[in-house]
Amino acid sequence: MNNAGFLKRAVAIIIDFFILSFVMFALMFTIGFFIGGTLSNPELMAKINSFGLLINVVIVWLYFALQESSEAQATVGKRVMSVYVTTKAGERLSFAQATIRYFSKYLSSILMIGFIMAAFTKNKQGLHDIIADTLVVNR
Repeated sequence: MNNAGFLKRAVAIIIDFFILSFVMFALMFTIGFFIGGTLSNPELMAKINSFGLLINVVIVWLYFALQESSEAQATVGKRVMSVYVTTKAGERLSFAQATIRYFSKYLSSILMIGFIMAAFTKNKQGLHDIIADTLVVNR
């Protein structure tokens, strides 16, 4: 297997970020449109913000976990960059493994060190790849 380089992975995540930003903006705009009259109630706004945060976490988690455990084994950004996620044995990720990989990205995001590791490790793995025992490889 030919491991995907850091730059390809970085571009893929940027593409995914733009897609998710658009989806979340559209969703929050729609919700805001329907509850716009409640903005004068700070208590209700705090609940709405908490709900929005929860929705954001769930949507982003499902975006990554469902696509990376699918037959495509890749998010839209990874498909555009012709890379996919696989186990070290070359098999498709289970949904549980893709979920572990996704939530491990929170650890990787601490000072971005876990992501930068992909530029320097032998198999071009980020911290989240090491934790989930996965590889990102070229198609």
